[in-house]
Amino acid sequence: MTVWGIITALVVGLIVGALGRLIVPGRQNMPIWLHMVIGVGAALLGTVLARAVGIATETAGIDWTELLVQVVLAAIAVALVAGVGGRRGVSRY
Repeated sequence: MTVWGIITALVVGLIVGALGRLIVPGRQNMPIWLHMVIGVGAALLGTVLARAVGIATETAGIDWTELLVQVVLAAIAVALVAGVGGRRGVSRY
């Protein structure tokens, strides 16, 4: 992977993290940097998952199906992290 490829992956990851945050309803008490980290991870995992199921990822232009997989993974991760983080310190009594 070239330097340009790594920079592109990071930018796409940031966008995927932001879209994942927008998809999840309600308020997430998470810092923006955590959304970015989740987005980068979801972008990388989404590419691996898309390749595993046979979605073309090496095309000229935007791979919309791959991007959809990445955003869905980011939304799931944001919901899981926000759900786990939201329960901390709350008494049930």
